[in-house]
Amino acid sequence: MRFFHTGLSVVLIGTAFVVAASAQKTRPRRAEPSKPPTSKTVPPLDVRTAREKVEIQRSNTSRFIDVLGPIAQEIENTSEAAKRQTLPRTTVDKNEQNKKRVITAIRNLRVGIANLESEFRTRSSLRRYLSTIQGATDLVASSEDLALAGKFVAAKDPLRDVLKKLTDTLNVMPK
Repeated sequence: MRFFHTGLSVVLIGTAFVVAASAQKTRPRRAEPSKPPTSKTVPPLDVRTAREKVEIQRSNTSRFIDVLGPIAQEIENTSEAAKRQTLPRTTVDKNEQNKKRVITAIRNLRVGIANLESEFRTRSSLRRYLSTIQGATDLVASSEDLALAGKFVAAKDPLRDVLKKLTDTLNVMPK
């Protein structure tokens, strides 16, 4: 009997420790205030489409600036070398072709930017973003003027400003 009482006491004390230990680990749950469901507002289709177009033009302009750098330097170096010394006719002709290609590419870029800027002017849902993109077409036109004047390296500077305008426009527009 004594053995039975001792065994029972050990089991009861062990159970008390287990219950006490588990009581310390679990905390009573506090009821969290329920949050109202957040609905993510989706911008109108016009704005989303315009944002995609701005992203495309920004990408095109950025890529064009990156490609134009070495080409512009080579065109100007070849033009200067042609003035100082006689270069083979094929080199001079190739340089003239490159000049025409760059000018044509700038004109094509201007058409895309002009269409985009025009869209921001004509659509009422996009007019609030017009101030950030306005003047981009003029900057591309000044880049074209510099290229026509033979200043191909300097023609990149207005394009960098166009890139800034496009980036600013993307930052203002909702995603």
